[in-house]
Amino acid sequence: MKALLTAALISSLMAGTALADTTLKLVEVITSPERTETLKSIVSTFEAENPGTKVEIISLPWGEAFQKFATMVSAGEIPDVMEMPDTWLSLYANNGIVESLEPYLKDWDQTADLSDRALELGRDVKDTAYMLPYGFYLRAMFYNKKLLEEAGVTELPKTMDEFAEASKKVSALPGKYGYCLRGGPGGLNGWVMFGASMAGSNEFFTEDGTSTFNSEGWVKGLTWLIDLYKEGYAPKDSVNWGFNEIVAGFYSGTCAFLDQDPDALIAIAEHMSEDDYGVMTMPKGPDGKTFPTIGYAGWSMMASSENKDLSWKLIATLQGKQGNIEWNKRTGALPALKSAESDPFYASPQFKGWFEELSDKDAVPTVMPTHLEEFAFFKDSLVIKTSQQALLGDITPQELADQWADYLTKAQQKHLAKQ
Repeated sequence: MKALLTAALISSLMAGTALADTTLKLVEVITSPERTETLKSIVSTFEAENPGTKVEIISLPWGEAFQKFATMVSAGEIPDVMEMPDTWLSLYANNGIVESLEPYLKDWDQTADLSDRALELGRDVKDTAYMLPYGFYLRAMFYNKKLLEEAGVTELPKTMDEFAEASKKVSALPGKYGYCLRGGPGGLNGWVMFGASMAGSNEFFTEDGTSTFNSEGWVKGLTWLIDLYKEGYAPKDSVNWGFNEIVAGFYSGTCAFLDQDPDALIAIAEHMSEDDYGVMTMPKGPDGKTFPTIGYAGWSMMASSENKDLSWKLIATLQGKQGNIEWNKRTGALPALKSAESDPFYASPQFKGWFEELSDKDAVPTVMPTHLEEFAFFKDSLVIKTSQQALLGDITPQELADQWADYLTKAQQKHLAKQ
């Protein structure tokens, strides 16, 4: 009996070793402690459903992720699955580093649940799904119902002209303003959205790499936003406001409108009743279109993976209904699934505004030109300094547009010369 038990134990141990032979590597690049813990939770479900398969999660700090991941690829330390930011997709897809997910999507029972926008953006390169976006960071417009009612605004503004008029009415109230302008860090999104909407196009460059920022339409959009501030429809000190200030300006009732991503809901929901505010599509320009900025990330399979079927199963677990909703509830992104709209968490009127914007064909998501090496300096330094000068009247809207166009034209033409 002892010999039999010993043999059984050895056999069991050997079987356990054999079952644990498969290890998948998963790289996380937009890293935070909460995101990593959420990822571990979803991965544990995959491991339970696939006995013998373990997932090694490699978390790269976002500030260094691009360089660190590129170094890993150069050294041949390529994972099976990775979190793919939108700004990296072209680089790795065009160089054959990531695998097409089209064959898997064809047979997946949840493909039909992916939103049209998710499939469209995932197929951004060669019309092939080299990535499945798990969610979107999309700008939409928060509005304060009580302030609008007090100001006599009976209908939500759908156009930029109506938005300016509504802001004017709110600003006539003592100590109140129409728009929470982000004149400080991170303010580029507003300039781009209103500039593109007035221009009727979100194209940043012509074919030869010339920036469109100083074209007539874009200049009108920049002028519109500057005038909004100069007319007193935004708080005077909003020339210096960043994320925390604009969100606080909204939930404190200082201003009636705020354009932001869903992550602003966390603070707003803590300070306001859901009956007191809503979210609507960004106001549209003269051509009937609006261009809300969007960022997204998703899951990609690496072409060099030796375990592609298991890697797909991991992606399917992350991207499937349970995993996708759990992930996005903790990261503040809009989920990529149609069924998410019926989830109690996303069924609120506030989230309805984002889903409506995503499905509006005249609301065209705009991705920043982050492919440029010079973009970080442009966004975080040049834009802040020059836009504040324009808001304060030290330079004209045309001079502002010319500086931006000159800088970006040089950057884009340099980029094109390298291709």
